[in-house]
Amino acid sequence: MSNTTSDLHSRLLRVSEPIAETLRRTQYTPQESSKVSTKDVLLSLLPITSPPRVLDEEQSLSSIKSLALACALLSSSRSSTHELLSWIPESLSLAGESAFSEISREYFSDNNAESKRLVVELLPVVLPELKDGIEGSSMGKDSDAEDVSAAMARKPVGYAILAAHQLRWFVTQVDNPNLAKVCNLVVPCALTALDHWSPDVKRQGMITFVHIAKNVSSGDLGSYGDVVLDACCQNIASDDEIWIHVVELSVLLVTKLHPNNPRSSWYERIMNEMLGHLERQPRNKERRMAWLTFVEPLLNALGLFLLAHFRRIFPLLFQWMHSDDAQTVLLVLERLETVVRLTWIRNSPVVPRLVEELVSLYKESSMRKERDEIRPLILRILKLLRECKRLQFESAWRQYQADPNLSTVAEYIM
Repeated sequence: MSNTTSDLHSRLLRVSEPIAETLRRTQYTPQESSKVSTKDVLLSLLPITSPPRVLDEEQSLSSIKSLALACALLSSSRSSTHELLSWIPESLSLAGESAFSEISREYFSDNNAESKRLVVELLPVVLPELKDGIEGSSMGKDSDAEDVSAAMARKPVGYAILAAHQLRWFVTQVDNPNLAKVCNLVVPCALTALDHWSPDVKRQGMITFVHIAKNVSSGDLGSYGDVVLDACCQNIASDDEIWIHVVELSVLLVTKLHPNNPRSSWYERIMNEMLGHLERQPRNKERRMAWLTFVEPLLNALGLFLLAHFRRIFPLLFQWMHSDDAQTVLLVLERLETVVRLTWIRNSPVVPRLVEELVSLYKESSMRKERDEIRPLILRILKLLRECKRLQFESAWRQYQADPNLSTVAEYIM
């Protein structure tokens, strides 16, 4: 991009003017309780008509940064249902994404330049500003409800929510290997979001860290790894709205940072925190679905160490196994097969109850439209049980062997 003030400013104006015009025409009434106008924030980030007299290299990047922050907010609205962003029409979101791509091409004087190149260049100047925006309404970890009010009085939490969305957008534009190079910049900022009291800010921090965990190595995270794991543990007993992200992130991180080390205290701590949260509301569908969906790598990493958690895992699985929700049933059976395969149910009295529950579910499934998916899983688990605990299994199966409704089962497993 040209270094002259007028050229730079005219190009930024040309890119942003359509956005500004559409933004002004878009109906938006901010919630009185939020004390934040997203439209005003967006307009303040767009370049003004009158250019400054002098524009050095640092100021040039600052001008681009402001417009990029506006584009990040607009694009973020496509994946957010929060009231601060949900009013933005998709056409405006797409215009923001298009504008950012054009800025990138102009900046590098390359029609084929990828947007992520500009994101990487902007991160050192964007992240400190976003971190400050999130910290403005944060509080200490040991604070109480009165401190929440005090934090909100200092600065409305809406600004932190917007900054967290921008943080997520910037970080998720960068992948491996570029993300590894800026871990020392990104992680402290994302931790600030993770430690915030607002679930809306936390959620964006969680999603940001999920992307980080998928795109960097354990070595790239360095000393931050255990700090993030600790933050995950403290957030496991959290609002249901962020539970799915806590589970996904916790499993991703502990299996990445401590592979082949099931003796690590982090495995026990994370599993116990999760099981405790599930036990408090075992009928909560969102909680169980999130856990069942993402826990598989954790089960595989624990291996035989799962035996220590049997007394808590199986009561939950037995209860969920008979859920009206077919997806829950299928996930329970898949996780059960994993547990049996990994542990062979060693030194455990659970086999008779497990056989009983599986047989009961097999019979129940005759009335389900998903029976052709459910029954093969049950048969595989029963056969695996017979292979690993033959005497116990045959003792438990004896009461069912004459049941004509189970003849197919007997043929498969015996």
